[in-house]
Amino acid sequence: MPWVQGGAPRRRPYHVGNLRALLLNEARALLEQGGRSELNLRALAARAGIAAGSVYHHYASKAALMAGLAASGFRDLEASLREASEQAPTETPIRTAALAYFAFARAQPALYELMFDAALMTDPEAAAARDSAFAVLEELIGKAPSQQGVEPDLVHKVALAVWACGHGAASLTLAEGAARDSPLMEDVIQGLEVLFRRR
Repeated sequence: MPWVQGGAPRRRPYHVGNLRALLLNEARALLEQGGRSELNLRALAARAGIAAGSVYHHYASKAALMAGLAASGFRDLEASLREASEQAPTETPIRTAALAYFAFARAQPALYELMFDAALMTDPEAAAARDSAFAVLEELIGKAPSQQGVEPDLVHKVALAVWACGHGAASLTLAEGAARDSPLMEDVIQGLEVLFRRR
């Protein structure tokens, strides 16, 4: 159903406390449907059915909105990794982490790309959310049989390697428009398992 009927915008009911969440959800939809070119504060206000001033109260600029989206994306990635960590078999945490990571990237490709935009990497909120997501991945990698008895500093480096490798594979797959069950993802997972197999 369109937001506009009879020439007048329909206002969506909201509570002041959840307006920010509403804006982020609508911004994600805009981003996934039309990319960054469709993502601006006036379009967001129109889509949310609220006054433009309400959007500017929360996000002073498009850059601020994108930083908020990136932070929100990393928080969702953290939740996905945490859920995977709770369900991970003891012997396959690296596979579990990689599958959760790839699933997130596939589900929201435009948001995933935005999260790693170089211009947003220094935003404090986005950076804190990214570090928090990485901490869950590191915790998950630490459960791998190959990492038992390994110094925490080395586990951290292994987690960085898995994160970087997973990001590279996910980005390549999305850029190529590969099918959902891309052989690249499975090949990368198998490579990681061999690389970090207990010797």
